[in-house]
Amino acid sequence: METSPSREPERRLAEAFVALADTLVTGFDLIDFMHGLTEQCVELLGVDAAGLLITDQHGSLQLVGASSEQTRLLELFQLQSDQGPCLDCFRSGRPVHCPDLSGTPATSSWPRFAQQAHEAGFHAVSALPMRLRDQVIGAMNLFRSEPGELDGVTAALAQAMADIATIGLLQERALRESQVLVEQLQHALSSRVVIEQAKGMLGERHALPVEEAFGLLRRHARSQNQNLTELAREVVARTSDVPPERPGPGPATPSTGG
Repeated sequence: METSPSREPERRLAEAFVALADTLVTGFDLIDFMHGLTEQCVELLGVDAAGLLITDQHGSLQLVGASSEQTRLLELFQLQSDQGPCLDCFRSGRPVHCPDLSGTPATSSWPRFAQQAHEAGFHAVSALPMRLRDQVIGAMNLFRSEPGELDGVTAALAQAMADIATIGLLQERALRESQVLVEQLQHALSSRVVIEQAKGMLGERHALPVEEAFGLLRRHARSQNQNLTELAREVVARTSDVPPERPGPGPATPSTGG
């Protein structure tokens, strides 16, 4: 009876995709996640090195993962020199394939990067966008020590890995932003409660309607260049007071003459 072919490659590929999709685990570490992705690219795609650049909160590309120190330095050089396939890929949102870094297209488009890549021992590169619809958050570089095209199956698999990682990262970012929003809302609600307490105390202390007490609290905070919520907390804790405002001068009394 014939033995079934080994399913080890399929198993490793499945495990890689599960790991790429799961960014919501407790203690998620972005740098570890990205470094793991570069290692998976080298292991599963048969490339010699991989690097990852993604955008920060200001929209600037930052190096977040590299399969080797040599690759890390090359990616940093790409950012510093502002030229290279990863930058072109990120800006266009389309894959950039260079089968020969010594060819004219590479040496004319990225002369400094091509030379640096040669010195690092790389002769071909492919850059794939990390994109979801119109949102591009980065690019993945795949380096090869021998010149030649990246075959279609490998390119498609690499793009699938980049896409799954992108979806996971955007999901993680959305969750983090929603958590910040919840925290901001909770802070606002807590602030509102303490301000209401301070209004009531000032109204009772100075025999003022609640709205006038609130106006008094706000004006005092502004005059002292103080945060409204912090002043309210101090009033409630009785560590600070808001004195009543002095009435302005009334209208002048006309002289009756002698």
